[in-house]
Amino acid sequence: MARRIITRRLQSTRAPAQIDSYFDKVVKYIPADVVAAWTLVSGLIASAGEQVSQSALLWAAYGFGIVMTSLWTWRQTQVKGLPVAKTQIGIATVAFAVWVAALGGPFELLPSYQRLYGSLLLIAYTLVVGVIVPPEG
Repeated sequence: MARRIITRRLQSTRAPAQIDSYFDKVVKYIPADVVAAWTLVSGLIASAGEQVSQSALLWAAYGFGIVMTSLWTWRQTQVKGLPVAKTQIGIATVAFAVWVAALGGPFELLPSYQRLYGSLLLIAYTLVVGVIVPPEG
């Protein structure tokens, strides 16, 4: 399955591309590969103990994850002849941030952080983004 969301079908001589359903859009909007990398990196940082500044490393890894999500989604959604998938890139980048908030990460270091709120936000965000139709289709 290609990563770019398909919202319309044009006539051509080759096999037509299927328009993405709600479920397809949810799957393509969530940057599972970057979230998986985050899970590994945050686990490695946590296992380092007090030998390193976990706070600084978590925030740096989070910033790197934001940038990588944008760049990785941009790369995976490039299709010759179509404009940049700005909507999909933006939604995927915010999705990464929401996943990190739900998993804890550097947000656990903030005094007012509650994992429950991050988890509820993740549920709501995931359900809502599937109805968004990117205009760059």
